[in-house]
Amino acid sequence: MKVDDLVADLSQDRPRLGRSSTAERVADILRERISEGFFQPGQRLSEEAISEALRVSRNTLREAFRLLGHERLLDHQLNRGVFVRLPSVEDVLDLYRVRRVLEGSAVRRPPSPQTLALVKEAVRDAERAAAEDDWQRVGTANIRFHQALVSLNDSPRIDELMRQLLAELRLVFHVMDNPRAFHEPFVERNRVLLGLVESGRREEAAAYLDDYLDHAEKLLVHAYEPNR
Repeated sequence: MKVDDLVADLSQDRPRLGRSSTAERVADILRERISEGFFQPGQRLSEEAISEALRVSRNTLREAFRLLGHERLLDHQLNRGVFVRLPSVEDVLDLYRVRRVLEGSAVRRPPSPQTLALVKEAVRDAERAAAEDDWQRVGTANIRFHQALVSLNDSPRIDELMRQLLAELRLVFHVMDNPRAFHEPFVERNRVLLGLVESGRREEAAAYLDDYLDHAEKLLVHAYEPNR
């Protein structure tokens, strides 16, 4: 992404910082942008461009970079700068271990109307994006679907953990040469999983989710094979 485009897009997030800009808020914005596919693995992040776009100090931005480095989203390379990280195949396997725990627990709980509405909205957004052949938006909607699903656990700590995990997972999606071939089957799978959750068929939902995650994990691991 060109520096001018980066500044223009990120400047839209400036109001979210409020008067008391903090590294945590900057990290939240950058993490969210990673989840949306805004940054690509291997992309060098310009301190000058991002600090200008968000109107934050270099020190604040460096602290945000440090926080995201701990979350395995960024790499600090000596004398080269800060780069968006490409997770390894071992990361993929571990991400899916954690997802099975968090999401498996979630689908076994009765959904609140508010949470169910968020899950439905994500499903509809994915379907609209697929109809418009916008597979990056489909990927973003899929991330939101799983974030909403995990919120069935009714735990702010789990929600925060899932946000970090899904941002890292979005970086994994970039290994797929054909985003449509990867995302398209899961548009319908999300609809089916929503139906099972909504109808209270919790053990069926959990079994369906296990198969769903196994399938996604195999596709991603296979995509890594030529580069291992």
